[in-house]
Amino acid sequence: MSLTAQIVWLFVLAIPIACIAWTITHEEIFREPREYCVRCSREGKTALKRKFFYLFTCEYCFSHYVTIFILVLSGFKLLLPDWRGYILSGFSLVWIANVYMSLYNLVRIDLKKEKLQAKKEEQELEG
Repeated sequence: MSLTAQIVWLFVLAIPIACIAWTITHEEIFREPREYCVRCSREGKTALKRKFFYLFTCEYCFSHYVTIFILVLSGFKLLLPDWRGYILSGFSLVWIANVYMSLYNLVRIDLKKEKLQAKKEEQELEG
């Protein structure tokens, strides 16, 4: 695969990784299981149990496991055609996916801020 194609694959494969990791660790649809995981990660009797449940609450941690799943499905290797290509692609995908999630979070914060400001201005006009 050419270097250009590899870079395109890198940035495209990071999208579903970011989407899956963000959805499971932040969105309302997974709130109840996430709250259970948060409780177990704080109150677990063993360090192993606490760490296992923590990975479902942290988008960075969870993105590593999603990346492994995506690599198994896609067989994507970056720069090198052997196992080292998997290592490079794994860490690169995690990094790009987390950049995507950070950008998404910034956009969400800005949208919430604008919504709150508009609501405040609307209340001031009505009052």
